[in-house]
Amino acid sequence: MPSPCSCMCVNPETRRLSVGLDNGSISEFMLSEDYNKMTPVKSYQAHQSRVMMVLFVLEMEWILSIGQDKYFTWHCSESAQRLGSYRISAGACGLQFDVDTRHVFIGDHSGQVTILKLEQENSTLITTFRGHTGGITALCWDPVQRILFSGSLDHSIIMWDIGGRKGTAIELQGHNDKVQSLSYAHHTRQLISCGADGGIVVWNMDVERQETPEWLDSDSCQKCDQPFFWNFKQMWDSKKIGLRQHHCRKCGKAVCGKCSSKRSSIPLMGFEFEVRVCDSCYESITDEERAPTATFHDSKHSVVHVHFDATRGWLLTSGTDKLIKFSTEYFLIIYIVFAVVGYDACSILMNRKTTVTEEGIRNPLQKIE
Repeated sequence: MPSPCSCMCVNPETRRLSVGLDNGSISEFMLSEDYNKMTPVKSYQAHQSRVMMVLFVLEMEWILSIGQDKYFTWHCSESAQRLGSYRISAGACGLQFDVDTRHVFIGDHSGQVTILKLEQENSTLITTFRGHTGGITALCWDPVQRILFSGSLDHSIIMWDIGGRKGTAIELQGHNDKVQSLSYAHHTRQLISCGADGGIVVWNMDVERQETPEWLDSDSCQKCDQPFFWNFKQMWDSKKIGLRQHHCRKCGKAVCGKCSSKRSSIPLMGFEFEVRVCDSCYESITDEERAPTATFHDSKHSVVHVHFDATRGWLLTSGTDKLIKFSTEYFLIIYIVFAVVGYDACSILMNRKTTVTEEGIRNPLQKIE
């Protein structure tokens, strides 16, 4: 390689491997049937700096990529000719594509999602939107339900209902550190999210979830009418010391600490951990509403990339510890496959013709050949 590898994608149908490099170029290889040989095919000069993500679209014969140079580009995979580019507002770090509508989704470090409509040699800006308080770290697209998932540095995931055309956005809170990677299992309608905290969260998306309310503005507690500390007039008139403002996560009302002393999980609103709620909302939440809609698993390494094979029920994660770990669909066992330097070689390993035996489970350090 002329430069260190920064990202990659593999198409199992054509065995085409596309590798993004730190110098801004994309190298393309053809893999042998046994995945033990790589033949160089062509190179694309896609960006001026590190390639952050690359996608190969077989139906269009396109290579899509985003880079640290704040550009999204797409090339013809047959001629290696650049078809177009689009400059976004910040460095991009998430990329997804919908084949049916030719819409591309780009997430950037400012927390914004950009949607473009691609033609053969031009693009049209459809819209931009943001909901995270931190930069976007991962995107995942469900083409069946037409839902976009975004993970962020703010530890949260947002589910954007693109197909519903109602602007619905549902927040999911289940990580204690930044969300690093997302994968979606269409057959079970489960979202798999992995974080820098080593946590793997499997979200049941086959339940009717609720939007989190917008936080209301008020100069006094909307429960007891005590003034907040900036409301000098009411403080003077009532001869009371101003209080700190909080918000109930269920109703969104501005409340003081005394009126929001309770904590509760609200899984249908995406709050799997206990959050602040006002006293009246706490009393209204039933045990059924507190039932979890996600399961939590510890991968014991900081995950940077996840790949799920629905046909075999296999999950592969790669981490900053230079390890790839394999787990079964039910997360009964997780074991190290082998050490790697690259971040997202998971998809290549998943597409190899491998057989996991009982001996492989007994011997966690066994290398898959």
